[in-house]
Amino acid sequence: MAQSNKGVIGILTGGGDVPGLNPAIRAVTIRAIREGYTVVGIRRGWGGLVDMVRDDSYDNSGNYQVLTEELVNKVGRTGGTFLHSSRTNPSNVSKENIPDHLADTYSEKKNDLTKEVLKNLEYLGIEYLIPIGGDDTLSYGVRLQQEGFKVIAIPKTMDNDVPGTDYCIGFSTCVTRTIMLVNSLRTSAGSHERIMVLEVFGRYAGFTAMLPTMAGAANRCVIPEHTFQIEQLAELLVEDRNKNPSKYSIVIVSEGAMFEGGEMVFEDTTTDAYGHKKLGGIGDLVSERVKELTPKYNNGHGIGIINQKLGYLVRGGDPDALDSIVPMAYGNLALDLLLKNIHGRLVVIKNGRYDNVPLETVTSTKKNVNVEKHYNTERLRPIYHTFQMQPVLIMTSE
Repeated sequence: MAQSNKGVIGILTGGGDVPGLNPAIRAVTIRAIREGYTVVGIRRGWGGLVDMVRDDSYDNSGNYQVLTEELVNKVGRTGGTFLHSSRTNPSNVSKENIPDHLADTYSEKKNDLTKEVLKNLEYLGIEYLIPIGGDDTLSYGVRLQQEGFKVIAIPKTMDNDVPGTDYCIGFSTCVTRTIMLVNSLRTSAGSHERIMVLEVFGRYAGFTAMLPTMAGAANRCVIPEHTFQIEQLAELLVEDRNKNPSKYSIVIVSEGAMFEGGEMVFEDTTTDAYGHKKLGGIGDLVSERVKELTPKYNNGHGIGIINQKLGYLVRGGDPDALDSIVPMAYGNLALDLLLKNIHGRLVVIKNGRYDNVPLETVTSTKKNVNVEKHYNTERLRPIYHTFQMQPVLIMTSE
């Protein structure tokens, strides 16, 4: 690979797609090229660095591409990631997912391909790597940093649960989409005088349910950080409906929410490379149980339910204003560090200001809703006493 005067920077996107990834890639690429670097986009997250063949005669176009200003300018305002993504974890590759050219070398049930990743980075001449992802994707960035490779990370996840930062790329658009979709669906709920149950993403953290509820999109929300009583929820929703002149009420349910004494609800038993089962179905269970319980709190009369899983509708499409601005800033923050030969850092927002923290923060702690401070367990909704001098997003990485 032809190198520029200063060297080669690699960039990749891993995990779930969100709006704001392409603007971040654009920011890194344009700044880096103007500073004299070549930028290589790794395709399919860590997958491109696992599947790469170190042979000049091999077609690696499915694993990486050299980025240009013209290319990133074309996609910089769009959603998703043009580099594509995956949930590949190079330190935990199953035997069936080992690339053909490595099958004779790695034959265990689970295999650590970090040595191959490091060789592939060297083969490409990459000196700095900028992964954009959530705690799973970035946890492997921590591994590479520990192996001596220079990593500067950018936090991305619409759940907003990467530790160390108040904001992750994708969160604002997710909340914006959720509010918009709820407002679209409330006309049906009102027309038929029903209770509406909306399931949203949020495995371990309830920020995607809390912020829309705080903004007035829903009456109640249930989150992973607090196991809830279904009878309590049903009673509150019936009360909300009967107080509403339009005769409807709304609850937002995080996919990781759990009934008191119960467990998370999964679609099936298969797991991804990071050990996570695919969540889904708690909204269905809440809908069934609330419907069964409504006569108890509504003078013996049952109430109909609208049950909707918002799913990928809140992570698709173009980024909103915040997810266009923050990725631009994060990309430039990463280059600021790189130009000073500083690595092993995560670029962040802390209390409304851009900053950076040690990359190890990603794996050393968790970021969840502070139930005692921000969630009213009696009313099953956000709680706040004053907004004076509070951060814009209220619930920060504490």
